[in-house]
Amino acid sequence: MTETLNVLLEDRSYPIHFNSEDSTLKATIDGLHQQNKACYLITDSNLHSIYSDYIENLGIPKTHIYTIHEGETSKSIENYEKILSFLATHSANRDATIFAFGGGVIGDLAGFVAASYLRGIQFYQIPTSLLAMVDSSVGGKTGINLPEGKNLVGAFWQPQAVFINQKFLETLPKNQFSAGMAEVIKYGLLADKALFDQLASIGTISFDNPSLPSIIRRCCEIKAEIVANDEKEIADTNGRALLNLGHTFGHAIENVAGYGDYLHGEAIAVGLHLACQLSELTYSTFNKSDTEQTVQLLTENGLPTVLNNPLAIEALNNAISKDKKNRASGIRFVLMQSLGNAQTKEGIDESIINALWKKVGAI
Repeated sequence: MTETLNVLLEDRSYPIHFNSEDSTLKATIDGLHQQNKACYLITDSNLHSIYSDYIENLGIPKTHIYTIHEGETSKSIENYEKILSFLATHSANRDATIFAFGGGVIGDLAGFVAASYLRGIQFYQIPTSLLAMVDSSVGGKTGINLPEGKNLVGAFWQPQAVFINQKFLETLPKNQFSAGMAEVIKYGLLADKALFDQLASIGTISFDNPSLPSIIRRCCEIKAEIVANDEKEIADTNGRALLNLGHTFGHAIENVAGYGDYLHGEAIAVGLHLACQLSELTYSTFNKSDTEQTVQLLTENGLPTVLNNPLAIEALNNAISKDKKNRASGIRFVLMQSLGNAQTKEGIDESIINALWKKVGAI
């Protein structure tokens, strides 16, 4: 049975449909076609192969389906330009609608195309990975990567709706599921100690865990509330920036290692470990035992907490200096005063950051 949570953004509010039945999505597409509104679907080659019958049953013409290679390297200016040209070649107008069928890469890329084509057309999110279900499909952040950094080009563009169907997790590779768990654990750390305690009590979580539906919903509830209060991340402190716990470090790791060397969630897991250690040094109320418990939970869910191979500290710090959360006052980190209570923090001495990088294997 489909359950719904609304992301409250006044005239841009939209529903997240949990346990979404195929008929709900199909009815949406049929309704658009009945209004003579063209529908386009963007996905990756792996999903197109696995779910070819499912995609065909949605009723979107084959000529309106655009497929890219899977992976972070596809979130590029080149693919962005190709999809824009694809839409223009098909004479897509302002009544056209894009459906993003995939994980975070597809959602971010397709959403940015929707935000900018003809200065904005509608799009819907159909997340197929755990990471996309709990995080990237909700909140309207869209974008692409540059060689200089992750998500440096993009727009805030809210979807019309998000359709979450856990059946897609059955075909999700194990390492991709683990990557999504990094974002799940992040939500417990930043805003909900009870969620963190629940995750710790379970330990290793699999796609068929009976608690997973409620965990996914709780993550979306946390994000929806934060986004409703600071949609475009303009708060001077805290606000939407809190959702980037672990990401200042994690994005730097992805950039320096080369996109594709780490899955996003794997880099974020190392970033969460570093954020815990920095929180220990910054707040007396965040204890070493909190860090140890976090590391254990990450490890139990198949995630790294140190670098796979040494990376240069200078290059990592250079990547951090380009982080999109930074302000004129300096580099902005997200730390925890205690489990479930995150805060933004600036003015961290570089020597402290260097020492932490060394602890996870940087040189």
